[in-house]
Amino acid sequence: MALQPDGASARCLDGTLHLDPQYICCCVATRPGPTRHDTGESDGRSPFRLRYSYRQFEEQNMTNGPTLTTEGVKRLRVGLRRITRQDSFHFFGYYDKCPWNASGRYVLAKQISFCDRQPRPGEGLAIGMIDLQDNDRFIELDQTAAWSWQQGTMLQWLASAPERLIIYNTVDGDHYAGVIRDVHSGETQTLPRSIYAVSRDGTQAVGLNFDRVNRLRPGYGYCALPEEYPDDPAPQQAGIYHIDLERSESRLIVSLADLAAHAPDERFADQGDHWVNHLEFNPSGTRFLFLHRWWRSGRSHSTRLYTARPDGADRRLVLDSDHISHFCWRDDDTLLVWAKHDRHRDEKNYLLVDAMSGRQQVVGDGVLTVDGHCTFSPDGRWILTDTYPNAQSYRTLILYRVADGQRFDLGDFYSQPHLDGPFRCDLHPRFNRDGSAVCIDSSHEGGRQVYVLDVRPIVT
Repeated sequence: MALQPDGASARCLDGTLHLDPQYICCCVATRPGPTRHDTGESDGRSPFRLRYSYRQFEEQNMTNGPTLTTEGVKRLRVGLRRITRQDSFHFFGYYDKCPWNASGRYVLAKQISFCDRQPRPGEGLAIGMIDLQDNDRFIELDQTAAWSWQQGTMLQWLASAPERLIIYNTVDGDHYAGVIRDVHSGETQTLPRSIYAVSRDGTQAVGLNFDRVNRLRPGYGYCALPEEYPDDPAPQQAGIYHIDLERSESRLIVSLADLAAHAPDERFADQGDHWVNHLEFNPSGTRFLFLHRWWRSGRSHSTRLYTARPDGADRRLVLDSDHISHFCWRDDDTLLVWAKHDRHRDEKNYLLVDAMSGRQQVVGDGVLTVDGHCTFSPDGRWILTDTYPNAQSYRTLILYRVADGQRFDLGDFYSQPHLDGPFRCDLHPRFNRDGSAVCIDSSHEGGRQVYVLDVRPIVT
């Protein structure tokens, strides 16, 4: 199969693929074993066999246009576009935030000079936005030392003004703080505490102790400042904080000491340090969820999933099956979670879980079979998720249609093996605001960069 230019579009000759001119679309033969990323040479089965045809197509149709790529990708089903330049490394961060502004012109990202190690204390990066209407130009907005590889600096558009206001974390003297910035005027407001999750109306946030997370879950916390309570396994003064973004006020609402004392069982007998992570508001901002985790001597950590009101009241222990991983809200009352099922403790599935009672229903049984970073499309019709690397070091990007349980693999992306552990490069897929495009971080071209896929041929 080859690419055929066709006016304002490009398609495979078999007619199975169609794309907007700003994307490249490619049918790639699957082959066993890792791709030859060091040389790009072809053995007749490699994805690179279309490289020359693609370069001709780009020269004829994309002069001075956006940068496109198919290298390091197998089974590519939709258009793929790199929106960051390779003179630096770039990423957005976690899967639970939308990087596009309201109009869709700008995509938030971070820029850094390395990507293959953990940061040193005080080592910062640039935060900025990519102008999709100006040759994917990266516009630097600020520098911050409050960041991690997996979740960035919690950079996101503020829902109260998603065309011009962003919110992210920084170092403010002896503590971590949040910043609200107008990307056009440069005007800023500094918050009393760093933020983790922001409600969809942009009026409130919840935060945690990133210094503690840095030690207990490397890759998710910040290392710029010393940890406040390193010798206390469950400090009363640390936990979850509520931040009123309009009044710029913060207070502790859930303490680690309270969580460590709640409903103890045999897993608490050899408990180590406790921490919280992965906070997220429901769509209306009336409840949020969080994971309570603690290390067990000689074993991995244990996990419980709670929901609570924004003031910390009405706290519910929703899941206590020990293995609880990624999640998202489907609606105000229902969660999608990768976890062990209560009735089948040796099986892990995606579960629809009632946020109050904990009632469970398996989703994608036999179809969605591995853990991934899951989100619902804006209209709720699709689940977007990914996988961790397989034996050949490829990660699969997946769309799952809720109505009939059909799975669509968007492509397999090579994951550089040396980017591992705390500084691994997960795809962390996230929809744009109308569900027509997906943004990922990927290392398939050699370094960490940001890409956009056009999923309209599948979702419309």
